[in-house]
Formats: sequence, structure tokens, C-alpha cells
Amino acid sequence: MGVGTAVLIRPRAALILGRVSNLPTVLSNAMAGIALAGVGTLDGMAGAGFGGDIARAAIVLALFYVGGMYLNDAFDAKIDARERPGRPIPRGDASLGAVFAAGLILIALGIALAALSGVEAGLCGGLLAGAILLYDALHKRTAAAPAIMGLCRLLSYVTAAAIAGGGALAPWMLLGAGGLFCHVVGLTFAARQEAYDRLDNAWPLAVLAVPLAGAAWAALGSPAALVLWAALAAATGWAVHRLFRRAPGDVPRAVAVLIATIALYDAVLIAAAGSGAAAPLVLSAALCFPLTLALQRVIPGT
Repeated sequence: MGVGTAVLIRPRAALILGRVSNLPTVLSNAMAGIALAGVGTLDGMAGAGFGGDIARAAIVLALFYVGGMYLNDAFDAKIDARERPGRPIPRGDASLGAVFAAGLILIALGIALAALSGVEAGLCGGLLAGAILLYDALHKRTAAAPAIMGLCRLLSYVTAAAIAGGGALAPWMLLGAGGLFCHVVGLTFAARQEAYDRLDNAWPLAVLAVPLAGAAWAALGSPAALVLWAALAAATGWAVHRLFRRAPGDVPRAVAVLIATIALYDAVLIAAAGSGAAAPLVLSAALCFPLTLALQRVIPGT
């Protein structure tokens, strides 16, 4: 069926369009952004109140994430019809108009819910929404697309912190967000080659070393953080090896794993920021890594 000929959105197509298998990394982003914004009092924040902050931030970030992914497919519908005809819109499992409308509604809901937590949270949510829209509209037409996507994840930390009333511009939080930015820049560069299942240039992947180095430094002095860092380094190394090997199917598999490792990066930072009282939070973030990988087997993450 041609682009835009379907009626509304079929249930499975709704899940595929939203890349919902990656939502555990959005949850871990909410945890890490809030934890790092209140790094000096993380033990006290690990109670019920902190859980409510995480829930609110995770819901807002999930709305932004799924809405942004819907708009990504909507903007790419004509290109996907040529290069990825199995995507929901060109396949006829979702109408172009319905996907556009759903994406915009979800983004608007994200801004509105963020604003309920205060002016700063509303402003941060607005900035995140702007970055998402900029990426979706321009990512096929600019070499700066990986940086824009990295900005989206960086602003996820900032928005989560603002929703919880923490220091959205706290030094530790910004340093952690900078590492996340670099990680996402690297994986987005690789993802841009996924449709062709090849990697024309590998040198930009060097940016993936930045979050590894930063996380290693942050993990010093915390055995739990060091263990998680080792897992992060191993998973990242596996993915990079696949990208360099370039066998059929390697690029999409590597990109999916790099997306999942966002949760491990978040867990390292949370572990480095807290102590024993934060152990449940660290474990929850770390478990988002295998959960993402498991969900990607059911719903493609890219």
C-alpha cells in the first residue's frame, strides 16, 4: 500500500512506530537526571518522594520519546517508501496523517505535564520538544543530526531534574549529561547507516570513548559503579567490534545494543553519586539494560 493510504494506526504498528522497546532507557534517564541533580543528598532522595519524582519525569520523557519517534517516521515516510518499505507507514499499517497527529499530541502532552511541575520544568520540556522537532524535520538533510539527537538525550536529564525541583544546571548533572550526549552522537552516527547495513566511515565512533572515560573517572571509589562500568565497556566494545566487522546485520544489532547501554551508563552515574541507600535505584537502572535488549527481540528498537 502507498504512503498515507492506511486507516489510523494498527496496534502493533503503534508499538513499532514508538520504538517502545527502548523506553527502559528513558526510565533510567529519568533516574540518573534526578539523582545527579541532587548528588549531595541522594541517600535522602531515595525514598518514596524520590520515587514519585522519577515516575513523573519518566512519564513526561516517555511522551516526548514516543511522540518524537512517531514524528520521525512521519517526516521520513517518503524516504522509507523507497528505502525501508517494511516500516508501518509505507507498509499501510498506519496513515501518515494519524502518525503526525499522534506524535504532535504526545509532544504537547509532554510539555503540558512538565509545566505542571513549575516554570523551569516547563521551559526545559519546551526546549526538549524543540530539539526533538528539529531532529525529526532535519535529520535526513544535515550532517549535524547526531549532535541534535545527542542534545535531545542531554535535555532529558535536564528536564527530569527540573521536574523533580533539583538543580537542572548542577555541575555533576551537566557533566553526566555531556557524556550521554557523546554516547548518543556516536550511536546516532552508526544508526544513520543502518538502512544500508554498512558503515562508510568509522572514525566518528571515537566519540564513544568520551562517556566511557568520564564514567570510569566518576566510578573511582565505588565498587558497584566500577562493576557496572566494566559491563558498559564490554557492551560498547562488542557493539563497536560489530560496526567495524560490518558483516550482514551487524550495524542494526550494534545500534540496538548501543541504545540499551544508555541504561548502563545511567546506572554507573547513579552508583557513583550515592551509597548503599541508593542500591535499589542503581539496580533498577542497571536492569533497564537487559530489559531493553529483551524487548528489542519483540519490538525493533530502531
